Parts: sequence; structure tokens; C-alpha cells
Amino acid sequence: MIRVVATTPFDGQKPGTSGLRKKVSVFQQPHYVENFVQSIFDSLEGFEGETLVIGGDGRFYNREAIQIVVRMAAAAGFGRVMVGQGGILSTPAASCVIRKHEAFGGIILSASHNPGGEHGDFGIKYNVGNGGPAPEHVTDAIFERSKAIREYRIFDAPDVDLDTLGITRVGDMVVDIVDPVEDYAELMGTLFDFDAIRDLFASGFAMRFDAMSAVTGPYATAILEETLGAEAGTVVHGVPLPDFGGHHPDPNLVHAKSLYDLLMSDHAPDLGAASDGDGDRNMIIGRGRFVTPSDSLAIIAANAHLTPGYKAGIAGIARSMPTSGSADRVAEKLGVTCYETPTGWKFFGNLLDAGLATVCGEESFGTGSNHVREKDGLWAVLMWLNILAIRRQGVDEIVGEHWAAYGRNYYTRHDYEEVDSAAADGLMAELRNRLDTLPGTVIQGLTVERADDFAYHDPVDGSVTTRQGVRVFFTDQSRIVYRLSGTGTAGATLRVYIERFEPDPARHDLETQSALADLISVARVLPDIEGRIGRKEPSVIT
Repeated sequence: MIRVVATTPFDGQKPGTSGLRKKVSVFQQPHYVENFVQSIFDSLEGFEGETLVIGGDGRFYNREAIQIVVRMAAAAGFGRVMVGQGGILSTPAASCVIRKHEAFGGIILSASHNPGGEHGDFGIKYNVGNGGPAPEHVTDAIFERSKAIREYRIFDAPDVDLDTLGITRVGDMVVDIVDPVEDYAELMGTLFDFDAIRDLFASGFAMRFDAMSAVTGPYATAILEETLGAEAGTVVHGVPLPDFGGHHPDPNLVHAKSLYDLLMSDHAPDLGAASDGDGDRNMIIGRGRFVTPSDSLAIIAANAHLTPGYKAGIAGIARSMPTSGSADRVAEKLGVTCYETPTGWKFFGNLLDAGLATVCGEESFGTGSNHVREKDGLWAVLMWLNILAIRRQGVDEIVGEHWAAYGRNYYTRHDYEEVDSAAADGLMAELRNRLDTLPGTVIQGLTVERADDFAYHDPVDGSVTTRQGVRVFFTDQSRIVYRLSGTGTAGATLRVYIERFEPDPARHDLETQSALADLISVARVLPDIEGRIGRKEPSVIT
């Protein structure tokens, strides 16, 4: 019943920041999915008879790929697979299920916040037994195997019914179709004061949650509306669609502009929130106040003790290097360490497992904690609801009080998407060549204090990760960071992060792009962005 199929390697099956991501048409090539999945299994040891969790965000080709993974898991010798009903399982929920059921690992079929549909993107990511993304030594092994693969093994069996809860079998392997929401919702109920949040909604508090026709819809509907009593219709675009309704499922000020416009209008509810394609990102907006992800992380860390799951306080904070330093001052006041890591949630795993950090965040709209080993969009929304329920203040008031206590980090990210890869690589190479000569340089009135190429020394396992982004620090407590993103599927994405600390409360209500206008100009001139990649303006500003 196990068929051995001869194959040849495909170029470029190297997992990026969050797995392997390509266009759907690439994954639809004969043997392409099978080669990569076999490369995953060939890189693992000790899974005979163990449990594998499988699910995805419902995007185009999700169901077909799940059928392949199930049959290959049976051929590989797994004893059980747990599959989200309908092929649905958000990334944080997959981590939750892996951890609760002590699974060996999981395969998540998603390209996260990237567009879906027949001509969109697809992705496959392997998560290890702690529920988090595979560390680099595992993804490196998978890539090396993908370059040498000559055959894969797959069980000959009919397709599994993904829509009916219960147990079936493929050969000797148990296939358990599970409710994708149940375990996750149960976990949220242990972390947050659901009674207080129910009282908040009962008081007339109103919110709008935009699931962006992606995976978080069923979770938000079940928890916010059915459990917590939010008004019916609070969740919009709540049905996951293969093409995300033709929208780009990335919760930022560009792709969730309609939500932003509503919260800035005279008809704004008290809270607006959104999540992305696979449910691991979040955007928080109060009436008249957008909360940057960096500020959201800092405010969550400062107020986490108000919730049942974190009432004893937090052990530490972890943030990605490009994320603003606002969380650092919270950590200092709390007397805990703030760890600065490379971009990629996998770098938080060791810190969480070792108990060194409790709350983690990235500027790319990702926030989470030690409850799972992924960032978690709905968790962040529930955390804000719990804080609002206890403090009984509006979002704008909470943000203003936080800035008054800690100072404000004006912060923006400018993305140059789908640029020529060689040109982007050349820009970064030239920046690295100038690191020694930049200190002391005056650029449009700003003096460079120091510059480096960020490297991370993991305090748990001692591993070193280098070349994670060029940082340029100025004497006025501002900085610019340049790095190439690993989450796109076409060309290269140059991300430029621009930040300035402002301690004066009288200057805390400036418009962000205006407050950073001089730095923005320097950020473009310093590496000659227009000359090197041919772009006068960024594709996206957040």
C-alpha cells in the first residue's frame, strides 16, 4: 500500500523565516509538495508511532496539500495525525494543539499574510514538539535533503473526509479530524478574565473585528460573539475563503484601511482589531488612535499583570531587533530583561522554553506569549479587551498615559516590495562595506554615532546568527535599520525601519511621518535607494 516514487530535486526549496513560500503554481508542480514533505520527514528522527498535527489557513490548494501530507505521514510511520476540520487550523491554534496533545510536531499549510487564490501564494512550515517553528538547524537539514532527494513514499488510499469530525484510518495510522477552535478557546479561557470582558460588552462596549476572510473568523466568532457576548456582526469577513475574498490578508494600515477609516470616523466603535491569513498577526486601533505593534507590545507587557494568566508578573520580554525600543523601558521599570533577537518567531522559542521571557513581539504586527510558541493575533486582541475591561479607560487614554510614563518612540516602516533581488543585495552589501566609516558622518544635519550588522548570540544554546540587518544609530537617540525580508515570494522586499525616542510629553501627539521626516529623508539618501533599486517611494508605509 506504500508507493515509492522516483523524483528529482527542485531548486530553491529553502525554508525562509516561516517555512517554504512560493506561488501556488510552483507547489502544483508534480512531485513539488511531495519532495518537500519527504525532505522534512527524512530530516527527523524518532517519530515512529507518534502524532503529527496538520492544518492550514484555508487558502487555495490547502485541501489538496493536506491530502498529500496525510498519506505521506502514513507512509512515513506516524501513528496518528490530528487534522483541523475542513483543513482549518490557525498557526497559533496548531501550536496549542501540538503542545496540549504532546504531538511530535506539526505541518502548517500557509503563506501567512501573503495573498491567496489560484494565482496567489502558498506555503508549508514544519513546527517542532514545543509547538514553535523549526529552528535553523532543522530547516537547514530540510534544505540540504531537498537538494539530494531521489524518491518519496506515499500511501495509496482514497482522500480523507476533512469535513466530518471523528476518527478514520489510512493504513495503520489514525486520522483524527478535530474541532479547530475547541482546544484554543479552552486555553484562552484560562489566560483571560472572560467574566470581566463579558461585563465590558454588556456595558455597551462595541468593537469591530476584521478577520479578512481568513482563518481567524471561526475563532473570533466563537470566542468574541458566542462566548463573550459581543454583538452579532462584531466579526466581519468571518468566513475563510480560498482567495481571502480577493483581499490581501495583512492587517496593516494599507490592507485594512477600511477598518482604520471606521475607527477614525464619527461612527467609530470603542475598539477595532484585525488578524491575518493564518491568524498569527494583529492590528489594534482605538477610537481615533492607531496603536503601533511596538507600542502594543510595550503596553501589553506593562499591563499583563491585570489578567489571570499573567497576574504573577512576567519573567522577561523579547522583541525582534527592528521592533522599537518602547518595550525596553517597560522591562527596565519591571526589573526584567528585554531580549533583542533576529526577526522570526523561531528565535523566541529558546527564551520561552527556558522561562527567560513571557511576552514577545515583532513590529510586523505579531505579538504573543509563552502560552504557545507562535505569535497569536486573537490572543493580543483578548489581552487588550481584558486590559480595557479592568482599567475602564479608552484605548487613546491608555496609550497617552503610557507615553507620559515611558516616553514615546516615533516609529515607521517603509517597505519596497518586489524589487530586483540583485539590486537589493547590492544595496545591503554596500551598506555593510561602509559600517566602519559611517560613525561621525553628518548626513543632512544628523550625526551617525555608530553602525553595525546585527548578530544574535542565543543565551540558551549559545548559537550565533549573523547578518540580520544593518543598524545605523544617531546621536539624537534615533536609528535606521535596513534588512531584506524573508517572507515574500517574488523578488526581494527591502524593509527600512525608522525610529526616534521622544521623552517630552508636549511632543507626543505629532503625526508620525512628520515627526520622522528628517530621518525618512536620511534613510533614503544614505544607501541611495532610488539610484540602486529604482524606487522613489516605498510600496507600503506602516
